[in-house]
Amino acid sequence: MFYYGRKLIVLALFIFLLLGIGGCAADTSQVIPDKKETQERIQIGMTFDSFIIERWQRDRDAFVAKATKELGAEVNIQNANGDIEEQVNQIDYFIKKNVDVIVVVPIDSDAVTDAIKRAKKAGIRVIAYDRLVKNANVDLYITFDNEKVGALMAQSIKANIPDDGSILMMCGPLEDNNVELVQKGFMRELETSEIDVRAIEHATGWVAETGFDFVSEYLNKDMSIDAVMCGNDGIAAQVIHALSERRLAGKVEVVGQDADLDACQRIVEGTQTMTVYKPVEKLAQKAAEYAVKLAKGDSLQVTDTFDDGSGEVPYVGLEPIAVTKDNMDIIISDGYHLEEEIYLNINK
Repeated sequence: MFYYGRKLIVLALFIFLLLGIGGCAADTSQVIPDKKETQERIQIGMTFDSFIIERWQRDRDAFVAKATKELGAEVNIQNANGDIEEQVNQIDYFIKKNVDVIVVVPIDSDAVTDAIKRAKKAGIRVIAYDRLVKNANVDLYITFDNEKVGALMAQSIKANIPDDGSILMMCGPLEDNNVELVQKGFMRELETSEIDVRAIEHATGWVAETGFDFVSEYLNKDMSIDAVMCGNDGIAAQVIHALSERRLAGKVEVVGQDADLDACQRIVEGTQTMTVYKPVEKLAQKAAEYAVKLAKGDSLQVTDTFDDGSGEVPYVGLEPIAVTKDNMDIIISDGYHLEEEIYLNINK
């Protein structure tokens, strides 16, 4: 009896061990990661001119949200703080990291060309974001129609001053290729009028205070003007500051671009005539989609091209929108700014 009982105990233990091993094997199989989860995420390096201009923070946030949360990529954001050498170093850093795609908002359209060529030689795809990189044969140039931006500014001025009026142009730096395009669109639109452009100035590094100095110096000569075309809304703020010191704010037409919050406030308050609204979230989201497509080797299906100086590169140009106090609801309905923020200082 003892012998058979002992055999039964040994048999039971053997069966228990087999079941235990089988159970462990089953548990282990449940935690094997899916094949997709083991694949490396797409790596995108993005270098900005700086974040001095308000809109660039919106571009950054929208791009990162789209690329990481919806498209599963990883984004490394770098800020060059307006330093060209630093931006070149950042591009070289991305090359060493062997990212899949580099997205660049160039400080200078010529100065980063060699760095972009190095990236291309290393097999990295490149997107010129909002500003063109010249002679670099980038894989995509995505921006807004900058000549249209200038045309919208000129149309606003033509509608609000005499046909033989006089104006100043307080533009951005010529190192930014967009500045030349905006000016081109602006001047072409003025050809159908007798408006006199008295003087043109460029703000190095987009330093907004240049607008204050330029307009103040001009007005100190006891010279009158009917309007000022400003390279962006930051410059417009300083121009209006100079006008307000002479009690001319609201009497001289001022136009800008970017639809900054304080610019929208000035428009409804009557000291700035219009701003060119560029839905940067849409631009950033599209750029993120194209970046992921480039990384995967997918076709962009882009039909338009733009001459970068050495040849035609794929081009996407979104439409800008002129915003005045009469259609400010566009800004509000897009969620770009809140109604209560825009009308903070006045009753709607």
